Order: sequence, then structure tokens, then C-alpha cells
Amino acid sequence: MKLLDLFCGVGGASVGYFRAGFEVHGVDLKHGKRYPFTYLRANVLDILQDENFIDQFDVIHASPPCQTHSITQHLRKAQGKSTIKLDLIPQTRAALIASGKPYLIENVPGSPLINPVQLCGSSFDLKVRRHRLFESNMPLQGSICNHSTQGRPIGVYGSLNDEIPQGGKTAATIAEARMAMDINWAIWTELVEAIPPAYTKYLGLQIMDLYV
Repeated sequence: MKLLDLFCGVGGASVGYFRAGFEVHGVDLKHGKRYPFTYLRANVLDILQDENFIDQFDVIHASPPCQTHSITQHLRKAQGKSTIKLDLIPQTRAALIASGKPYLIENVPGSPLINPVQLCGSSFDLKVRRHRLFESNMPLQGSICNHSTQGRPIGVYGSLNDEIPQGGKTAATIAEARMAMDINWAIWTELVEAIPPAYTKYLGLQIMDLYV
């Protein structure tokens, strides 16, 4: 099965779907130098209007920008960093529904997804928690958090080697961040926005069971 990963970033989600058995193609506006599969640099909302292109794929995954909804926006403000006020979830959802394809939309807790399931890194023995929501027109199962046995998680957000008062601690090195996420090819700014491959492998295997 062919899967299209929209707003694919550095390809954490794409690698998970690949491990589940999909042929994966990615689209994003960024340079895509470290994206590991077939990549198209383009505006995602324009691509979603191209029926001939979309028809090539069996499933579509989309991770629209989430800065508006992320709890880390408050941390960025405290650190004097800007946060882009951008919410492309409504337009993305409308286009995915219009395509008639099986789809998933990924975003952060607090985002306006419809009846999403949640995944947590502690469910997959990762060193990050990184709760993420997934809306879909397919019947998918989320995961159960296992925080009590995980120990102190490694933060992959904000800045490297940052101790948050009365809060968490971010990875001390890029190597530690890559290990925590199971993404060994990305730089810090890409890891901060990425999805651990374990999440989409878990969902991808469920999709395979539905359609194969």
C-alpha cells in the first residue's frame, strides 16, 4: 500500500509507516535534505487539490502545524522565542474528507481534533512521553500510558540541556535526543517537531489489518 505523509518534516512518522510495510512518499515546504524517502517540496494545501496526484495513494497522513495548540508555546515565550500563530487543521481536514481517502490527522493535546486516539512514548518503551493525538476516519486504537515504569522522561522540546523549574529536563545532547525518539538522522530543530516512528508503526499495522 502507498501512503502519503503530508507536512512530513524530517520523516519520523514516515519511517514508522515504512516499518509497518507501506511505500511512503512525503510532502512539505521545507528542504527535505534528511527526509529518507521519496520527497516532494510543495505547498500541502495545493497538493491536496491535485486529484491525479492524490489518487496514487491508498492512505494519507497529515501533521498540520501545531504551534497554536502546543503547550510548549508558553515555554518558548518564557525563553523569548517567537511562536507562529498558524492553524491549518480545518483546511487540511476538509481537503482530506473531500479526497475520499482513508486518512489520519496528527496533532498535540489541546488541538481541535475530532474523536482522536492518543499515543504515548511510555507505551513503546521510549524515553519520551510526547503525547500525540490522531484523528481518523478509520477505527484505530490508541495506547495506554505507562508513566510509572518509564522513569523521568527525556524532553525533546525547547532548547537542548534545559532544566525547567518545577518541570522536566530536556536532552543533554543531540545523541540523547535521537536515542529517546528513535530518530538517529535528525538535528535538534527537526526532532522537536517529529513523531517517534513507534507511533505510526503501531497505527500502520492496524491499517494494514483493515485493508490487506
